[in-house]
Amino acid sequence: MNDGARMPTQRLKGRRILITGAASGIGRSTAELFAREGAAVGLLDRDKEKLGTAAEEMGGWAFPVDITDDKAVASAVEEAAATLSGVDGVVNAAGIMFRGLAVNVSSQDWRKVVDINLTGTYNIVRSCIPWLLQERSSTVVTIASAAGLLPNSPGYTAYAASKGGVLALTKAFAAELAPQVRVNTVCPGMVDTAMADGHRGDVGNYALNRLADPLEIAHAILFLTSHESSYVTGATLATDGGRTFH
Repeated sequence: MNDGARMPTQRLKGRRILITGAASGIGRSTAELFAREGAAVGLLDRDKEKLGTAAEEMGGWAFPVDITDDKAVASAVEEAAATLSGVDGVVNAAGIMFRGLAVNVSSQDWRKVVDINLTGTYNIVRSCIPWLLQERSSTVVTIASAAGLLPNSPGYTAYAASKGGVLALTKAFAAELAPQVRVNTVCPGMVDTAMADGHRGDVGNYALNRLADPLEIAHAILFLTSHESSYVTGATLATDGGRTFH
């Protein structure tokens, strides 16, 4: 596994990056890593208290927001861009896990999953476009899921559909925003966060036979945000421990 104590290399020095879902899990690990790598990080999450704590601990800026509210997102992004003097990177790590057989999934549950995982991602990227296009080379990384790549287990219809939508949305944004903005997606398998509660034993079909540390996913996001991936856009990076071989 990746060592969180490794020396930072300042790969993101001077960058101004917004990260959603930054109060916990993959989002927080990514924000901490990016801050160590020299980026100014704007943290977005609906949990105001945890977000404020995270921002204080890593020297970032907190912008509480519900990503399903497009007007609130536009306002938060505008405030963040003013605070950071622009935006040249976005990481969409906000999302929810949902499990249930289709016959038991209500229309309200369906809308909630799609609104957060897919529409929320759209709202954030759409609001950031004016700032991203002002820069010579900007990046967007979305977080989909191995379930979006290959939904091979029962009970994930809503979740897999929302994450499959993120995959398609990412490619559409990559085509639309090139060449100024590179847009890629990371597809984690099971990660050792609160979202894995109740599902931690579901790694029998993982070649590596374990959950991922959130920092392992953050390093994949770092690669797609850094100049090291300068010729990569519209790509999907499976970081699923060999859950499936794509």
